[in-house]
Amino acid sequence: MVNLSKTLGLFRYLCSTASKQPQSVTGTCACATAGAGKQSGKLTMPLLVLLAICFFALPAQAQYGGGTGEPNDPYQIYTAEQMNAIGANANDWDKHFKLMADIDLSSFTGTDFNIIGAYVSWDSPDNKPFSGVFDGSGHTISNFSYTSATDANNVGLFAYVSGENARIKDLGLLDPNVDAGAGDYVAALVGSLSGGIINNCYAKSTGVSATGWGVGGLVGANWGTITNCYSTGSVSGTADVGGLVGHNFNTITDCYSTASVSGVYTAGGLVGTNYSTISNSYATGDVYADQYVGGLVGWNDLGSITSCYSSGSVTGTNDVGGLVGSNDAGTVLASLWDTDTSGQSTSAGGTGKTTAEMQTKSTFTDIGWDFVAESINGTEDIWSICEGTNYPRLLRQILAGDFVCPDGITETDFSFFLAHWLESNCDLGNNYCEGTDLNKSGAVDNDDLEIFLANWQAGGDN
Repeated sequence: MVNLSKTLGLFRYLCSTASKQPQSVTGTCACATAGAGKQSGKLTMPLLVLLAICFFALPAQAQYGGGTGEPNDPYQIYTAEQMNAIGANANDWDKHFKLMADIDLSSFTGTDFNIIGAYVSWDSPDNKPFSGVFDGSGHTISNFSYTSATDANNVGLFAYVSGENARIKDLGLLDPNVDAGAGDYVAALVGSLSGGIINNCYAKSTGVSATGWGVGGLVGANWGTITNCYSTGSVSGTADVGGLVGHNFNTITDCYSTASVSGVYTAGGLVGTNYSTISNSYATGDVYADQYVGGLVGWNDLGSITSCYSSGSVTGTNDVGGLVGSNDAGTVLASLWDTDTSGQSTSAGGTGKTTAEMQTKSTFTDIGWDFVAESINGTEDIWSICEGTNYPRLLRQILAGDFVCPDGITETDFSFFLAHWLESNCDLGNNYCEGTDLNKSGAVDNDDLEIFLANWQAGGDN
């Protein structure tokens, strides 16, 4: 393995020897050419060494936009081509990457894009997961498309992710479109999350589909941890089909899905089949399947569901429930579904409430949910609600500047902000001037206005 820092040091030394003018990193190969010319067509040994180093070392770095792949110096990704290069270099799948700009993958169609990570079969020596860190740094990847004419398993932008240090974070997918034939473990972001963490990611999909098992809007099968994530669009498959995750074998918390879901059996608005833990999460999409159909989870097999709700229409033939279709020795605690919008008066777990009750704060605080502006149920402030107009939403969904109901940043919020303009007594005691001191500097000023306008322009809702 070439030591890049030592290589660059040698570049500078040889260049300074040849021309007495030390060169920059980007000019080292040019230096070699110039030096060769000064030798009347004869290449000296130092210049031969330099040319060899240029040939072998520089292309390895050029495939990305910079960095060394180390935790404090991640590979930098600026373009679709650099993103595609990750999937072509399996030896880099344990490295650190950082997305430096929004990128568009629309130039890659069919199976052209090199999806990241490879799963062959259980315990196969040829399995090669992505075990590194991909930091989206708040950027988006748009138009990821994967359409296979044959059956493709473990399909997503990342096919297979595993390892206790594996991380995908702060990344948004816009308009992903995935069709994997009869493949299993299919999703927009990760086909199989065998270990590691996905945090603060989302997929606003055109559609995710396969006729196999384990199809999800964000993750096909989860053995890791998924937090602060969401999905929209549509998801379809045969079995274990979920708006967010198809199979869940570990932890999902603080997540939601608005995706519509269709399958044959074990279909849920958030998760198709749950074998582990789901908490502080919800689903609002419509769900349709024949058997084991639920607004939140199709089949809860020994799993735990706590402080969750669903509100989408639920349609099926057998084992159909407003919240959970079938519950096999699992637990469902402090969780609700809307009996009006779901069309279902029964569920294998949870408690049914009318739409009016589901849009009333006390319905949830009475069973222990932790809301903003109450401390009896905790101080984490997980939930917020615009009573009478909407269901509870996770506080992290509420953008800075969304001060008053209804949800979303509107002219009403702007008027509320202006009423506090130039106030200078903002502190914890008055909730930083009723939240209008957005950066908590002690005053409502131009910096707060800039934050407010940026969020309003971005759409005003998350």
